[in-house]
Amino acid sequence: MTDVLVTGGSGYIAGWCTLALLGAGHTVRTTVRDLAKEPRVRAMLRSGGADPGASLRVMRADLGSDQGWHEAAADCDYVLHVASPTLTRPPRDDDEMVRPAVDGTLRVLRAARDAGVRRVVMTSAIGAIAYGHPPRDTPFTERDWTNVDAGVQPYQRSKTLAERAAWDFVAGEGRGLELATVNPTGVLGPVLGPDYSPSLTAIARMLDGSMPAMLKFASGYVDVRDVASLHLLAMTEPAAAGERFIATAGRSLWLRDIAAVLRERLGERAAEVPRREMPLWVARGLARVDPRIGALRLLLGRDLAATSAKAERLLGWTARPIEDTIAETAESLLGLAHRRTFMSR
Repeated sequence: MTDVLVTGGSGYIAGWCTLALLGAGHTVRTTVRDLAKEPRVRAMLRSGGADPGASLRVMRADLGSDQGWHEAAADCDYVLHVASPTLTRPPRDDDEMVRPAVDGTLRVLRAARDAGVRRVVMTSAIGAIAYGHPPRDTPFTERDWTNVDAGVQPYQRSKTLAERAAWDFVAGEGRGLELATVNPTGVLGPVLGPDYSPSLTAIARMLDGSMPAMLKFASGYVDVRDVASLHLLAMTEPAAAGERFIATAGRSLWLRDIAAVLRERLGERAAEVPRREMPLWVARGLARVDPRIGALRLLLGRDLAATSAKAERLLGWTARPIEDTIAETAESLLGLAHRRTFMSR
């Protein structure tokens, strides 16, 4: 039985990675910043259909501290480094997000190397690939890197610099440690609890009517369960060592495309889904005063199409139809909203 460490166990992608690992027969250790989160982690896994019992060990480790990482990695065969620093407010400066991402990644890699881990799979992002480039007609591939000098947002900057630091560490100090990265596009899929990805937040806002008009931009999307399966392939397949893998499902979608799927699949339950697209000149003006739109200003009017051909070719990975994922995402979010309403009565 193989021991695998998953960092950031209370997170959305980490939860589905843990479910995939348990389903494949692995024992899992996962880290949280506060052990008070352990009941929430186990509740998330139960909502995903697993009751891991002793097959899961929850350990305390924080990306901002050396404490706990060597104990967490000890005797593990593999590490899935999924954790990434998050802020509940806009950062005061880029370093507030970049520094913890870079330093935390290096802490995990040092612990993995010193523990004799075979391979680390790092969850990076399309944000480390597709930002800061001029418009183009060809899809982004793993050969591309975000231009951090082009005014990109702190999140994309942090993902880019953390991934670059990881590759540099393994090349210079890894002492045989293998690395692979998974770079998902917008992550959708069933929720395990109240914490989920920004892409799901957009769908939630469509469903509840708090998005009066859609921004005009397009990107790839992928099911979180397929992201998890790609992590497992990148963990064990010999061909994955030293490689980056974009995770995306088919063509990129404009928000209006997602809205159309919601209306088609949900019928009357999609009554609040917007039909209007915000004019670009309005969106660009609002980006100066609304932080939520400002974070997307480099996307406005753009199509950040990317391809998963490499993962399909080297690893045999496939993604489910994104239209099915959008519908399941909506059903899950509506179910979560119903449970919240019921519990508040």
